[in-house]
Amino acid sequence: MNFVKFDMHCHTAEGSMDAHVSIGDYVKVLKSKGFGGMLVTDHDSYEGYLSYMRSEEKEEDFIVLRGIEYDTYDFGHMLIIMPQKFVPDVIKMRGLTLKKLVKIVHFYGGILGPAHPCGERFLSFFTTGAFKDIEKAKFMEQFDFLESYNACESEESNWCAAELAREYKKPGTGGSDAHSRECIGMAYTQLPETIQTEDDLIAYMKKKPEIAYGGSRYMKTAKQRLGVLNKVLVGSFFLYNKLGALYRLPARRKAFYKAAYDMEGIK
Repeated sequence: MNFVKFDMHCHTAEGSMDAHVSIGDYVKVLKSKGFGGMLVTDHDSYEGYLSYMRSEEKEEDFIVLRGIEYDTYDFGHMLIIMPQKFVPDVIKMRGLTLKKLVKIVHFYGGILGPAHPCGERFLSFFTTGAFKDIEKAKFMEQFDFLESYNACESEESNWCAAELAREYKKPGTGGSDAHSRECIGMAYTQLPETIQTEDDLIAYMKKKPEIAYGGSRYMKTAKQRLGVLNKVLVGSFFLYNKLGALYRLPARRKAFYKAAYDMEGIK
């Protein structure tokens, strides 16, 4: 079986307000580095992916898959891949609890796993939610994969993530988490060349394969530049996430009940 390199954690200027590279340029840089595909994972948005799909200038022999990095209310960021056919609107509205998110994603045939699970507090699954170890263990069993290497994380954070993947026998992935050009392609995931669509990727991940991944650390992240002041940035994200979730509450509640209409056991 032949394999190709994918960057499985990518942010674009069209879909993430803190990213600085257009989707078109992102694709060109990855292809120049020998990658055969990417998973677009903008923050609570599919705009980067949709922009590329609307574009008339697409790269040949390069796969662009639709994903999302979702801000949960209680356990940090989750990477989600939904089937090609349908994505409920609530997936684009930050602030669902992880319990509700897992049920909706799985009901509609998608898969999910924590981004940088051992990273910064309020952003990452393992370091968020004090005194919730029992809940965390239950969620670990429900995840379909873990991001085991993130180019913007420390060696300790990535080691912890890889150990969690091994302990719970989950496929691990690698992604750059790039928001700027110089970080693009600094982490990779090896996937079979037969993966051409989101449905292909979902089916493959559900087999719990052993996936090769890796990369090198990006040393110019905001937290590295800010040093101890990064704690202020992390604390401000806590407020941003909570206020954002509150702001989206009316629309998210309506979208949630629409998505859950045919589901049982969600309250």
